[in-house]
Amino acid sequence: MTPDGTAPGGPATDGPGWEDLRSRVLSWRDDDPDPDTRAELDDLLARAAGGAGAEAARADLADRFDGQLRFGTAGLRGRMGAGPNRMNRTVVIRAAAGLAAQLHRTVPGTPRVVVGHDARRGSAAFARDTCGVLTAAGCTALLLPEALPTPVLAFAVRWLDADAGVMVTASHNPAEDNGYKVYRGGRTEGPDGRGVQIVPPADTEIAGHIAAVGRTGEVPIADEGWRMLDDGVVAEYLDAAVGLLDPASPRDLSLVITPLHGVGGRLLSAALVGAGFPTPRMVAEQAEPDPRFPTVPYPNPEEPGALDLAVATASRHGADLVVATDPDADRCAAAIPAPDPGGWRLLSGDELGCLLAEHLLDRRSREDVGTTAVIACSVVSSQRLRTIASAHGCRHVETLTGFKWLARVPGLTYAYEEALGYCVAPDLVRDKDGITATLLLAELVARLKAVGRTVDDALDDLDRRYGVHLTDALAIRFTGRRGADAAMARLRHRPPARIGPGKVTSVDDLTRPEAGSHLPATDALRFRTADGLRVIVRPSGTEPKLKCYLEVVAPAPGRSLSSDRAAARGLLRGAAADLSRLVDAR
Repeated sequence: MTPDGTAPGGPATDGPGWEDLRSRVLSWRDDDPDPDTRAELDDLLARAAGGAGAEAARADLADRFDGQLRFGTAGLRGRMGAGPNRMNRTVVIRAAAGLAAQLHRTVPGTPRVVVGHDARRGSAAFARDTCGVLTAAGCTALLLPEALPTPVLAFAVRWLDADAGVMVTASHNPAEDNGYKVYRGGRTEGPDGRGVQIVPPADTEIAGHIAAVGRTGEVPIADEGWRMLDDGVVAEYLDAAVGLLDPASPRDLSLVITPLHGVGGRLLSAALVGAGFPTPRMVAEQAEPDPRFPTVPYPNPEEPGALDLAVATASRHGADLVVATDPDADRCAAAIPAPDPGGWRLLSGDELGCLLAEHLLDRRSREDVGTTAVIACSVVSSQRLRTIASAHGCRHVETLTGFKWLARVPGLTYAYEEALGYCVAPDLVRDKDGITATLLLAELVARLKAVGRTVDDALDDLDRRYGVHLTDALAIRFTGRRGADAAMARLRHRPPARIGPGKVTSVDDLTRPEAGSHLPATDALRFRTADGLRVIVRPSGTEPKLKCYLEVVAPAPGRSLSSDRAAARGLLRGAAADLSRLVDAR
């Protein structure tokens, strides 16, 4: 087989479609600076030219060259591999060149950019390529000293007063993926936006500059000249994180932690010990960074089974609390002992988000802080946060999903979203941060333990004071994007009269937000029913599915917590089943 994908006796494939694809593959391969991904394309071309695997190889190539990874508000994220629709050195070099060009149009003088990376396959090389491109383009590039959590990068952008930050990570995505997050700061943002992920129009501006890049081989890349930061940035982050806690609060707590093979374990343990807690017990099988994530199907603490090893460890040692961070440690999940002997229960994102909010606001009231707190959550998170804010005399703000929106709320004190993201110290890290959130949770649980109470007791307090709030979520998948779009259109044009047993009393189309709303237009529908149910339906931004978020509210006081919760659970089950039928009516 020849290097251009033809058989010695002539091509095994023909037709203008294949010839056009093969031409694009060869052009990309010849411009690729990475010998590994060049060899990957050579192998696919050879197999596509004939033989038993030709059809599969051609389909693989067609997928790799079906457009390109889109640079948006999440930066880049996708499967590793060769081609424009994958994460690879070519895509990263072009992204870095586009970012440098956009910064030079935005920032006078020499832009300063902090670059970090996690321990995934390719992350370190992508970070070095980014520094090389930025340096050659006349920017000052500052590289974090090792594979570190995303919150350290977000902290460094603010601490170093950089104009931008780049974090190479795919967060909690599968092992085959990698990604590229961009943060803005310094002279590109006001004080409430420093160290926050990009939003429009910055993303489209960067994407436009990426599209204007010519051949990758012509992008200048320096071999040196960037500055390698020392461990001082990590020490500063840890000192600031530990300083969030009340030094007089109890510290007696038995804690099991797991970083799920990511980069958060060492720093999380150091932060807990630095704050005065006993050394946490780390899940040995998941303690070290490993890009294969061998003990979990998906390295996402939301996924069933992700915390099984941690819970087993906690059961053996009689721990008080289990905490898992995702691979880049910007999110965290917590499990608590259940009433059943030896049992454990995973807290929902809304339960943990409201517990942290109440804890922080109680602390503020004891400390007699003069300024009014501003707390925020995403539109799909629990309505309980609004009630908590009102009870504490705080301002509540609701935003679209994603911390790129939450972290931009002016004067922010605290924010969370139901997908296990918590920003407990916006002046420190203006993004979600699993490490500082764990510190605040540990402080709360130790304080409860010191007076003979549990997390379940604290949750009961929330229900008695603010009413029972139960939440659930479901995803309804389709074979293609068109199916999801069609289902969304049906719901919009023929909204249901009932969801579960309750009559629908209002329908809000969030493409047309209400006057005075803080929400920009977004493709989502919000339904409310007469029996206290709220349902939000929106299309996934990355997959052919609709995501549905349900919440039932039973205002306090009710007959009893147990009866109110049982009624709410029944309503949720019925509504979820009915919603699946309504949405999936193809």
